[in-house]
Amino acid sequence: MRNPITYILLLILFGFLVLIRVFENELFYDPYLMFFKSDYLHMDFPRREILKLSLFTTLRFVLNTAISLGIIYILFRDKSIVKFSSIVYGVAYIILMLFFLYFVINPRQEDYYLFFNFRRFLIQPLLLLLLVPAFYYYKLKN
Repeated sequence: MRNPITYILLLILFGFLVLIRVFENELFYDPYLMFFKSDYLHMDFPRREILKLSLFTTLRFVLNTAISLGIIYILFRDKSIVKFSSIVYGVAYIILMLFFLYFVINPRQEDYYLFFNFRRFLIQPLLLLLLVPAFYYYKLKN
């Protein structure tokens, strides 16, 4: 049985992830929030400031990553898993950001859905949902 403090810390960290999502309009510059909530397949690409958008997307990714690494550490208590996760997050950031910038700079209507999904991996903690079950299975096997 785990310490009750562990559950409280996990609850707090998951609460931070929820707060980032709830207050995304107030915390981050992202013209695509409303764009993708509407009928984006039949709309023009929104006006955007590429540098500002890139910086705020990076900030959101870093916040989600830091919280996610904290969750992974609390769940598994293994620094090697956290180091590996950091590498995965770093490589994912580079690859996803390159695709993100390509789609922002070269908007084409036929690429909107693909752009939506690359952007989703940058602004939401989806990697956490992939890594936790993978590490859990890894721990079961060892």
